Amino acid sequence: MADRAALDDEVEHFLTHLRVERRLAARSLTLYRQALTKLQTLAGADGVALRQAQNHHLRRWTVHLRERGLGPRSIALALSAWRGLYGHWGREGLVTHNPVEGVRPPKAPKPLPKALAVDQAVALAQQVPFTDSPGLAARDHCMVELLYSSGLRVGELVALDVRPSAQSSGWVDAADATAHVLGKGSKRRSVPVGGAALEALSRWLALRPGLAAPDEPALFVSQRGTRLSSSQVRSRLSALALAAGLPTGVHPHMLRHSFASHLLQSSGDLRAVQELLGHASIATTQVYTKLDHQHLARIYDAAHPRAKRKSPP
Repeated sequence: MADRAALDDEVEHFLTHLRVERRLAARSLTLYRQALTKLQTLAGADGVALRQAQNHHLRRWTVHLRERGLGPRSIALALSAWRGLYGHWGREGLVTHNPVEGVRPPKAPKPLPKALAVDQAVALAQQVPFTDSPGLAARDHCMVELLYSSGLRVGELVALDVRPSAQSSGWVDAADATAHVLGKGSKRRSVPVGGAALEALSRWLALRPGLAAPDEPALFVSQRGTRLSSSQVRSRLSALALAAGLPTGVHPHMLRHSFASHLLQSSGDLRAVQELLGHASIATTQVYTKLDHQHLARIYDAAHPRAKRKSPP
């Protein structure tokens, strides 16, 4: 018991170091204490003195955390606390090496992109902006329609010019119903523009001269008459979504996700969606098949008479 008490003192000394010298927040200290307590428990169960632990011990204890249901982030935090403890002991000459080095937490699964439901996307596109300026209202409506109709990135949207030129990164050919953009990696691509977006574009172009500064090439301009920035588009879209009663957190890329997800639901053509989005690898596009599966699962649960399991008698 004396050895165990001394070991607890060593850990407390490290926590005091974090609190006083590193000024770690109280919540972080609590999480570190929990992680270090777990470390002591695991070492004690294996009969291993903490200062004699080797890399294979730490790997086994990390696997134990995973088997107990801890998620990747929680395991990463525990490893950070363990690594910090051994690093502190190393600086004090209590250990010769850090056995946590090279031990990595499991990779966290990438969250699925958030997409609006079809009716939500349509509601946003049909939302009449609250601004008193017909020009700004037409501009905002056109931006939403283009983002959803063609799956543009916000950077591609704000880079659009009224007409093509040697300096243009992108433009919309209304006669051909096509948007030409410069995407990631300076790769050009052309995407279709839907009828609703073309109508919104026509209304905006009729009112744009009242806002745009002389000789301004940008298709979308701010109230100052100069090219609209990506952050301004995000701000306007957030306000429009709020006015339409949509969930908070709507951003331009969500419309791109919605474009891809809804197109895949209707067509099932993954390669076509990849080309329209400008993805270099189809693996990037395949995430939308998971969204499509979720959509089908919701329909099944809501509509199929045998979807809901009966409660056991």
